[in-house]
Amino acid sequence: QVQPVESGGGLVQAGGSLRLSCAASGRTFSNYAMGWFRQAPGKEREFVAAIDWSGGRTYYTDSVKGRFTISRDNAKNTVYLQMNSLKPEDTAVYYCAACAAGSTLGTTPSHYAYWGQGTQVIVSS
Repeated sequence: QVQPVESGGGLVQAGGSLRLSCAASGRTFSNYAMGWFRQAPGKEREFVAAIDWSGGRTYYTDSVKGRFTISRDNAKNTVYLQMNSLKPEDTAVYYCAACAAGSTLGTTPSHYAYWGQGTQVIVSS
């Protein structure tokens, strides 16, 4: 079992960058696939990016391809989301999630059993 904790959110101007971090407790972090989701006010939680247990495979939603990069450091029990060329429509609460099926790249919230509390990202125009 892992418990994700996100950090790194904040206010940034359009075109700027932020790096989100997700530190997960638990000895078996390296066995888990990890995902990032986001939820804007009045909208459903949506998939952003996922990475498998090894970091060798990643998957992104179309709207962030080429701008966001997901990565992980299993020695530090941490997954990252580097966000570049941010747009106002990226404004949302960003959540980190963990799935015990480490080789999968799930895109739906139900695929993930463990969730962080979220970190707010606001992109001003």
